[in-house]
Amino acid sequence: MIIIRPYEASDWPALFTLLRATFAGGDTYVYPPDISEADAHQAWIDIPMATLLAVSDAGDILGTYFIRPNQPGLGSHVCNCGYMVAEAAAGQGVATALCEHSQRFAVEMGFRAMQYNFVVSTNHRAVRLWQHLGYAIVGRLPGAFLHSTLGYVDAFVMFKQLVLEPAAVDPL
Repeated sequence: MIIIRPYEASDWPALFTLLRATFAGGDTYVYPPDISEADAHQAWIDIPMATLLAVSDAGDILGTYFIRPNQPGLGSHVCNCGYMVAEAAAGQGVATALCEHSQRFAVEMGFRAMQYNFVVSTNHRAVRLWQHLGYAIVGRLPGAFLHSTLGYVDAFVMFKQLVLEPAAVDPL
């Protein structure tokens, strides 16, 4: 069973182990593979509005996500999330559970849409999952990510409207 709950300060050592292992791969996130603990904490805990964890019945961290406004001010109704799943939990529905939870949580927080700014194109599992969950690729950034083994690869901007009320029509 997957339990999704808010991050607590006592979770940091185990969460940092997950973050460090994922960032070290250099294949899915822009953060440096040798990220410092302080920088990882700032990126995943300090800057976001909220950080949540997926944990097992035994309390082991299976995955995590953060949520924050994608832009300030007049763009703050669109949120941005980052997700991570422990290697040992891959293929067990953790990413799906985290994404579905984040969408409900985003609406509860007043967000109307969710945007992923930088999905590495070679992260095929994530791209397929996000598309399956209703996200569209709305932009391609050619060669924007320096993959640790493949060199420069594209990144996608992906978007999903969460609140389906009609928006104002652009006269152009």
